[in-house]
Amino acid sequence: MPPRRRYLRAQLESDLREKMVLLSGPRQVGKTTLAQSLRGASEGYLSYDIARHREAFLRQELPSGKLWIFDEIHKYRHWRNWLKGVYDGRPPGQRVLVTGSARLDLYRFGGESLQGRYHALRLHPLSVAELGLKSNAELLELLALGGFPEPYFSGSERSARRWSREYRERLVREEVASLERFVDLGQVELLALRLPELVGSPLSLNALREDLQVAHKTIQSWVGALERLHAIYRLPPFGAPRLRALKQAQKHYHWDWTLPPSDAFRFENLVASHLLKHVQFLQDTEGLDVELRYFRDTAGREVDFVITRGRTPSMLVEVKWGDAEVSPPLRYLKERFPSAEAWQVSAVGTRDHVTADGIRVAPAHALLGTLT
Repeated sequence: MPPRRRYLRAQLESDLREKMVLLSGPRQVGKTTLAQSLRGASEGYLSYDIARHREAFLRQELPSGKLWIFDEIHKYRHWRNWLKGVYDGRPPGQRVLVTGSARLDLYRFGGESLQGRYHALRLHPLSVAELGLKSNAELLELLALGGFPEPYFSGSERSARRWSREYRERLVREEVASLERFVDLGQVELLALRLPELVGSPLSLNALREDLQVAHKTIQSWVGALERLHAIYRLPPFGAPRLRALKQAQKHYHWDWTLPPSDAFRFENLVASHLLKHVQFLQDTEGLDVELRYFRDTAGREVDFVITRGRTPSMLVEVKWGDAEVSPPLRYLKERFPSAEAWQVSAVGTRDHVTADGIRVAPAHALLGTLT
């Protein structure tokens, strides 16, 4: 059953009482559904994708309700100035919610026209904690169906596969075509097909450049576009001088974690997505200086995920498919940062214990169920 309330609902309602809210996230993650669940939404909703709503946008004919919801207005070329004018001229007590994807996320990092006037929140796919999952079987179902509401609540792996394929095609053919100036969309589609095979390893743009026979600047631009459009996200390495850590190569994962070709890498991607959701929730709602990274040093030791707080590790997470001995690199990093919470989690394993050096070995739902 769908969760009664998405995890951002309470924060969204609170933030709307203070400032305008920019709600961003991938396509079909549930932004519009969340917005329309708010009290007063039915009287104040306008979508730039609906012709009569679009005409109202352009004429600045705004609804009479106390909550204005502007959906997909980033598709309007002059949306920034339009929104500034609407916000500055709003009646007293008027609440304003803006929903969208890539352009809203970018706007948080550029422009001064709305500085100090908004809160930004990022909506993520469904997760173990949000769904209240308690078992390996439920976790494996989430792994197979993905965290986007439509495929997950279909309950059908066949429907989920069809949704995933169509989603990826639309993302390239519609979103890339409308927001990015690329000539050869076929090559971008080839890149989108190649990337799931590379999940779990540092991403070599040079190798991709050679595969697709394009310039380095071009492949860099394409990968950046897919990241801006919420197809993928990249994690930088965690590096401390005394660890001889790698400092440049990034790993990448997909918002749709069903894309990697093997169960093990899909599971690693699922854990990455849960950790990113947790980190970005803390950033957006608490203003904390937290980041999600990974660790790999020049000796080849690697730990899948490191959450840092103030550039110091606060959580270490190693991912295994089943029960396994504790990873030596995880022990190595835990020894050097003993105050960091350390986990080795599995998809199908049953062991649940804490080692003498303070590492929790457990089924993944034990950790993921505690995250936002």
